[in-house]
Amino acid sequence: MQAIYPDSGDGDPDAVPGVCPVTEGATSLTLEVDGELFTLTPNEFGGTDYAWLSGPNPGYGFGVSPTPNLSPDEHREHIRGFLAQVDPATGYIEDD
Repeated sequence: MQAIYPDSGDGDPDAVPGVCPVTEGATSLTLEVDGELFTLTPNEFGGTDYAWLSGPNPGYGFGVSPTPNLSPDEHREHIRGFLAQVDPATGYIEDD
């Protein structure tokens, strides 16, 4: 996992909330967790963006920061925590 994290930059002044930019030179990793498929992409802040590929809502996912040197099992723990919060009826994390 460590190899997919490039040096962090100063951030993107053109960043758009809700859109996860891919860091230049970054390589993503796909993980299957409990029957669900996620793509993990390192972001420019030393964290990871998790895109839920098999979920009902295209483009939906979450991010965690910092995540340098996490093992695949540690990434799976983050994904399981996310899935535990998702409302099965909507496919989204609901507001309280």
